[in-house]
Amino acid sequence: MDTLQQKLRKLTRNLWWTWRPEVRAIFRDLDIDIYHKAHRNPVRVLKEITPALLEKRADEVDIATRTDRALRQLHDYLNPLTTWGMVHAGALQSRPVAYFCAEFGIHESIPIYSGGLGILAGDHLKGASNLGVPLVGVGLLYHRGYTTQMLDATYWQHDVSEPVELSDLPMEPALGPDGRQVRVGVELPGRTVWAKVLECHVGRIRLILLDSRDDANSDEDKALAANLYGGDTRMRIQQELLLGVGGLRALRALGITPSVVHLNEGHSAFAILEWARHRVQQDSLEPWAALAEAASATVFTTHTPVEAGHDKFPANLAEEHLVPLADGLRLPLHDVMGLGRTNPGDLGSPFLPTVLALKNCRRANGVSALHGVVARSMWHHLWPNRSVHEVPIGHVTNGVHVPSWLSSELNTLLQTHLGVNWMDGIVRPDLWTKIAAIDPAEIWEIKKVLKGRMLKLVRDRQNQMLARLGLPQLEPQPLDPEALTIGFARRFVPYKRPDLLFTDLDRLDALVNNPERPVNLIFAGRAHPADGPGKALIQKVGQLTADPRFRNRIIFVENYNIHIGRNLYQGVDAWLNNPRRPLEACGTSGMKVVMNGGLHISVLDGWWAEAFDGENGFAIGNGEIHVSNEVQDKRDAEALYRLLEEQVVPLYYRQDANGVPRQWVHAIQRSMRTLAWRFNADRMVMDYVRHCYLPAAVAASCQMPTP
Repeated sequence: MDTLQQKLRKLTRNLWWTWRPEVRAIFRDLDIDIYHKAHRNPVRVLKEITPALLEKRADEVDIATRTDRALRQLHDYLNPLTTWGMVHAGALQSRPVAYFCAEFGIHESIPIYSGGLGILAGDHLKGASNLGVPLVGVGLLYHRGYTTQMLDATYWQHDVSEPVELSDLPMEPALGPDGRQVRVGVELPGRTVWAKVLECHVGRIRLILLDSRDDANSDEDKALAANLYGGDTRMRIQQELLLGVGGLRALRALGITPSVVHLNEGHSAFAILEWARHRVQQDSLEPWAALAEAASATVFTTHTPVEAGHDKFPANLAEEHLVPLADGLRLPLHDVMGLGRTNPGDLGSPFLPTVLALKNCRRANGVSALHGVVARSMWHHLWPNRSVHEVPIGHVTNGVHVPSWLSSELNTLLQTHLGVNWMDGIVRPDLWTKIAAIDPAEIWEIKKVLKGRMLKLVRDRQNQMLARLGLPQLEPQPLDPEALTIGFARRFVPYKRPDLLFTDLDRLDALVNNPERPVNLIFAGRAHPADGPGKALIQKVGQLTADPRFRNRIIFVENYNIHIGRNLYQGVDAWLNNPRRPLEACGTSGMKVVMNGGLHISVLDGWWAEAFDGENGFAIGNGEIHVSNEVQDKRDAEALYRLLEEQVVPLYYRQDANGVPRQWVHAIQRSMRTLAWRFNADRMVMDYVRHCYLPAAVAASCQMPTP
C-alpha cells in the first residue's frame, strides 16, 4: 500500500492540481510558510517538509482523507465515460493535434512563460483537457526560466535569472518504445545539437518539452534553450529550429503521428519544413507534394499586430541554418528561402517564420474579430492579386480557462445558483441567464472578501520589495479597502500606454483623492529585458507612487506572474485596458476579471471590440482612430478621464442604505451573463476543433503522393 508521501507525490505529477484549489490547499495546509517559500509548488513542498512535520500535519488537518479523495477524483477525471472530444473530435483520436508554442504558462512554479502568449497556450491545453480533445503540447524546457523582475529604489527594472532544478518540476523522461529516454538531434551549422525529451501531464494532455542539456552537446549548446527569448538573433533562430524541427522529431520518436500541427505564433514554423522533409526522405514524396501535404495539415495562429513582434532573420543567417532542411527536401536553397520571404525573388531580403507559416498552412487566424481584420490588412501583400477581404486569415477569439482563474468563493456562489456542475455547460448562453436572479448583496459581499485578500497580498509584496531595498515599510493598509479599486497589469510597452492616465496629474489627483469618492490604482507588469522604453514606463509609474499626492492611492506590484495576476483579477472592482487601437490582438486579462465579478474599462480593441454592448462594462472612446498618434493619445486620455469622472466612479458610489452599489452589481451581472459563455477556453477550443483541426485533418489525409 502506498504511503501518504507516495500518494501526495502522485498528486503532484499531474498538473490537474493547478486548477483545483481544494488540491492546492492540501499542500498549503502542510506548512503555509514552506508552501509560499516554494512558490506554491507542491513538488518542492514535499521535498522540504520533514517526515515528522508531515505526520503531525496529517493528523491535524486530515491530509490522508483529503489526498485519497483527490486521487479518486483525478482517476475519474482521467478515465471518463465520455467527453465532448469523444463525440465531436473522433477523427483526431488516433492521430492527435500537435500544439507547438515557444512558451506555456500553466502555473507560476513552472517558469517557461513570459506573458500573454504563454498564458493563452496553457489555457488552451487545459481547455482541451477538460473537453477531452486529443492534443499534445510541444515546447522547450528553459532551465533558467524567463526572468524575475526586481525593481531598484528608482523603480528601474532589473532582470534576474533564477535557475530551476528539474527535480522541482513535475516532469519525467519521455520514453520511447525501447523504454529509454528519447533524444533528438537537430542539424545546426557545423554540428548536431541534441535534446533530451521530457514530458508532463496537464490533466488529460501530454506536454512534451525539449531540454538542450544533453551530454553530447558543448556548453554553448547546452545553454541554447536555457532562457526564454534569450540571446541574439543567431540564438533565436537556433531555438526556433530546435522547437519546430526537434519537436516534430520528438513526437515521431515517441510513436505519435499527428494529423494536425497547430503553430501558436511563428516561432515554431520550421515544423512545416520538417514535416515535408520527413515525407521526402521516408516515403519518397516529390518535394512540392510533401510541402503541400504539410501545409494542408497546418493550422497557424498569429498573435502579433505589431510589425516588430515578428522575427526577421537576415538572409545570410537564415541560409546558413536552412541548408540541412533544403538538402533533406531535395530543393535548391533559394526555393526554401523563398517560402519565408514576402517577395521570393528578392534574394537579399530577410526570412520571416510568420511568412513561412502564413503561406504554408490550411488555416490561419488572428485571435479576435478585429485582429483578423488587422492581420488581413497587415499581410495583404502576400496575396497581391486578392482584395484585403479575400486574404485567407480568419479569426478565433481567445478564451480563458475559467477554473484556473476563478475564485473559490465565487465558484461556490455559482454552484448554488447555476448548479453544482455549472462548468460543464459553461458555453451555454441560457445557463448564464440565472445570474440575474442572484441578490446583488451576495455578489457584493464576496467581492469585498476578494478585494481584502488581494489588498493584503499587494501590501505584503510591496513591503517585501521595500525591505529588500532597505526602505521604510508601508503603513498597515496603504490602499483604502472601501475605495473603488482599478487594476492595470500587462506587458509594459509604449503602445499599451500604461501612463495614459498620467497626462494631467492635477486632474488625476482630483480623481483619486476625492474625499467622498476615492479611487485606488494598482499597476503591475514587466518589460522585455531588452526593452528600454518599456522599462522607462515602469519607472514612470513606480516613481509616481512616491509623489505625496498618490502615495496611498497608486501602487506598483513587483514581479507580475500568474499568482499575482490571479489575485488581481479576483480582487479588483474594475480592470483598465487602454492600448492604442488596433494594436491589441486580444487581451485576455479582462476576461478573467469579468469571470470574477469585475467590470472592464477598455478601448474598443481586441476582444472588447466584439464584447461591449453598452451596458456590460465601459468603453473608452468610440473606436475611431486619428492618423496622428499624438492626437489619438490626447483624445483617448480625455475620454478616459471623462469616463471615470462621469460614469465609472459615480456608478460605483451610488450605494443603497446597506452600502451595496446595486446598479454597479447589476452591470456585473449583465457582464457575466453576456460574456462568460463566450470568452472561455471551452468555446475557444471547440471553435478550433470545428473550424480548424477537423478540416485540416481531413485535408491532410486526402493528399495523394505523387509517384
